[in-house]
Amino acid sequence: MTDGARKRSGTSGSAGDAAGEKDSGGGVALKKEIGLVSACGIIVGNIIGSGIFVSPKGVMENASSVGMALIVWIVTGVITAIGALCYAELGVTIPKSGGDYSYVKDIFGGLAGFLRLWIAVLVIYPTNQAVIALTFSNYVLQPLFPTCFPPENGLRLLAGVCLLLLTWVNCSSVRWATRVQDVFTAGKLLALALIIVMGLVQICKGEYYWLEPANAFEPFQEYDVGLIALAFLQGSFAYGGWNFLNYVTEELVDPYVNLPRAIFISIPLVTFVYVFANIAYVTAMSPQELLASNAVAVTFGEKLLGVMSWIIEMKTCRPCAVFLFFYAPAGHDPPSPSCFPPQCLSTLLMLCTSDMYTLINYVGFINYLFYGVTVAGQIVLRIRQPDMHRPIKISLIWPVIYLLFWAFLLIFSLYSEPVVCGIGLAIMLTGVPVYFLGVYWDNKPQCFDAFVDKMTYLGQKFCVVVYPAMGNSVESGEEGEEMKEARSPLSKEDGDHHKSADC
Repeated sequence: MTDGARKRSGTSGSAGDAAGEKDSGGGVALKKEIGLVSACGIIVGNIIGSGIFVSPKGVMENASSVGMALIVWIVTGVITAIGALCYAELGVTIPKSGGDYSYVKDIFGGLAGFLRLWIAVLVIYPTNQAVIALTFSNYVLQPLFPTCFPPENGLRLLAGVCLLLLTWVNCSSVRWATRVQDVFTAGKLLALALIIVMGLVQICKGEYYWLEPANAFEPFQEYDVGLIALAFLQGSFAYGGWNFLNYVTEELVDPYVNLPRAIFISIPLVTFVYVFANIAYVTAMSPQELLASNAVAVTFGEKLLGVMSWIIEMKTCRPCAVFLFFYAPAGHDPPSPSCFPPQCLSTLLMLCTSDMYTLINYVGFINYLFYGVTVAGQIVLRIRQPDMHRPIKISLIWPVIYLLFWAFLLIFSLYSEPVVCGIGLAIMLTGVPVYFLGVYWDNKPQCFDAFVDKMTYLGQKFCVVVYPAMGNSVESGEEGEEMKEARSPLSKEDGDHHKSADC
């Protein structure tokens, strides 16, 4: 992890104070400490995670052939780069912390911004962590069941134990967890490097049967547009985290130059790694063998390394375990440690199923929904405020291309998985009454405010959250204005968004 990323994740409450500096207007701004190399490290480090060790099977299963699967990986990388460019323009046009939440809120209003946070807390974060926990469980248990899949109850139990253990570690010492992550982050890169090198050796030996065009596009099932859309959802999970640099735009040195450069360097690099890792897999395994394993890298290692396959297993298991420390796989700014207990409970609920690929479709659909809304906001902002200062201004053809792909993906994903995608939409819509009751409604009855106060105090005790004292007024027993806001976080829109973003 880069220094800039470490400073953001190492502490939550004091990050702004530690890294802050006064701006020309007398306010407080973050120090510009992230250069081009660090920016590239942030993007690559947040994209490459456990996704590349679980998504290959999901992509292959829905793409229906090796050749189509490789095309999916390449196209997903291109679309990711286009989306990142759109976000780059928004990031310097609306230079606020909060990433796409800030963009959606400013362009489409408070309800849209609230729903973005609502679905992130209830669906995106917990589901991402559940997938990573199950990936870890599969990679641990698969070697113990070489001729069949590990038992579902065993997978869920081990995943749950990992979540509880690592939640405790985070609540006890985030700094220690950060150091552990720094030590083992290299594990995922070393595993991928080893896989790619072994794949190149295989090609040099003439083991490229499934890479020949005649064989690569030989389908093992009929091609289906809906399934191909699901293949893109599976691939997009591995590319998750491409928008993370927008959360640290304020800390970039010369962001107008380094932000697009970091995108042009990092995302093609990640695409290269992912494509060649999948090429390596099919030099040692047929599509049927790949689909018969939930731990593709372990099966690959067993094929080529034999008794030494534990090298691959260790390098893939450890990064998955370490990623759980931060509840931020593939690219989401981690919430404060006080949020881990309730988030852990949400994640444990997701373990009602051990089917990682259903969970990926579920979270991928919701993720892409808001990616598209954010990119659409870029076009809306161009129409509403054509003369607005835009330090980075890209051609509108790029957001149009992204939105065309976005529409294809959502329509056919919903057609192929109506229940899974429909549940995500239903959960998102539950945030509408919450917003109108808690945020939009100004003149609330006193009994309602009293109930919110009690629930706030209960939540603070449960999460071990105490807002800092504000001057002598608090020390003398009187509540300051900020403390009053803390007591009723849903009484004002901005207050609600601030608290939601932190926890």
